[in-house]
Amino acid sequence: MAGKRVAVIGASGYGGLQTLRLLQGHPDLTVTFLGGERSSGRRWSELVPFLPLEDDLVVRSPDPEAIAAAADLAVLSLPNGLAAGLVPELLQRGVKVVDLSADYRYRSLAQWQEVYAAEARQVARQDDDLCREAVYGLVEVAEAQIRQARLVAAPGCFPTASLLALLPFLEQGLIETGGIVIDAKTGTSGGGRAAKENLLLAEAAEAVAPYGVVGHRHTSEIEQLAGQAAGQAIQLQFTPHLMPMVRGLLATVYGRLRDPGLTAEDCTTLLKASYRHSPTVQVLPVGVYPSTKWVRNTNRCLLSVQVDPRTGQLIVMSAIDNLIKGQAGQGVQCLNLLSGLEAGTGLPLLPFYP
Repeated sequence: MAGKRVAVIGASGYGGLQTLRLLQGHPDLTVTFLGGERSSGRRWSELVPFLPLEDDLVVRSPDPEAIAAAADLAVLSLPNGLAAGLVPELLQRGVKVVDLSADYRYRSLAQWQEVYAAEARQVARQDDDLCREAVYGLVEVAEAQIRQARLVAAPGCFPTASLLALLPFLEQGLIETGGIVIDAKTGTSGGGRAAKENLLLAEAAEAVAPYGVVGHRHTSEIEQLAGQAAGQAIQLQFTPHLMPMVRGLLATVYGRLRDPGLTAEDCTTLLKASYRHSPTVQVLPVGVYPSTKWVRNTNRCLLSVQVDPRTGQLIVMSAIDNLIKGQAGQGVQCLNLLSGLEAGTGLPLLPFYP
C-alpha cells in the first residue's frame, strides 16, 4: 500500500515541524492537511517561511470530519491531554493515528490520570478502551503489532533512548531488576517551542542542571515497558539533566549483572543480536562511546556497552536525536508501518558532521 495522505496536527511546534521536514520528499507519504488552533486560517508560508511546503497549505482547525476527508493517517503533535479529544472521532472515521503525546502511552486511563494529574483535571476522558488498544510505538520492539494497529502511541524521547539500551538485558534476565539507574541528558528543544524561562539562552547556556529528580513523568513510562520485558514490576531511578545544546539526548543506564563473569564483549554481542534486523540501531565496538553529535539530525540510536568487573555493573550508553528518533522520526517510522512500508523509508541515518 503506497501513496497515503497524511495530516499533521500541531504543525508549527517542534514535533510538527520535524515531521513535515521528514515527510518532504517521502516516496510514499504526502502531507495533505495541516492542523492548528492559534494558526488556523493562515498559509504555511506565512507561518514558517524557512520550511516551504510544495502545496503551501492553509492551516485549518483540526476538525475530525475535515481531517478524515483529506487524510488516511494523522500525526498528532499536541500538548498532553489534547490528542484524546480528537482520537476517538478520527478512528471512527477510519483515520489511523500516531500520537506523539503521552495520552495513550499507558495501558489504562487511570494510570495516565495519575501520572498526568494536572492535565487530567482539565480534560474529561472516557476512552479507557483506546488506552488498552493503543500500541506503544517503539518500532524495534513492536513492529508487527504496529503494522496491525489503528492507534500508535509514540514513546517519549527519554524512554526511547533508555529502553533501547535496557530491554534486551531484561528480556534475557541478565541484570537484576532492582537498583537500575538511568542518568540522562537532553538538549533544550526537548522542552518544546513555547517560551519557558528555564530554556532562555541566558538561563540554559553555560550550565548543566538536573530537573524532575524524583517523580519525573517518564519514569513510570520506562518502568511500564521494563516490567513487561522482565515479566515483573520494576522500580528504577531516572534523573534527567538539561544540557546547553539545542538537540540530542544521551542516556547512561546502570544495572547489576546476575553473572559477574559476563564481559563487555558478551553484552555487545547480545545487543547486536537483538537489533540485527533494526537498521536504525547501531551497536558500537567495546570502548567506543556514543556522542550526541554522531546522531544529530538522524533517526539512529547509537548504543555502547561497558562492564565494570570491580562492581559487577553493566553500563549501557544510548545516544539519539531527541527530535527525530525521540519524536518525529519515530512517528514517521510508525506511519511507514501503518502504510505497509519498511519502517525506515524516507528517514535519514547519516549525520551532518561535524
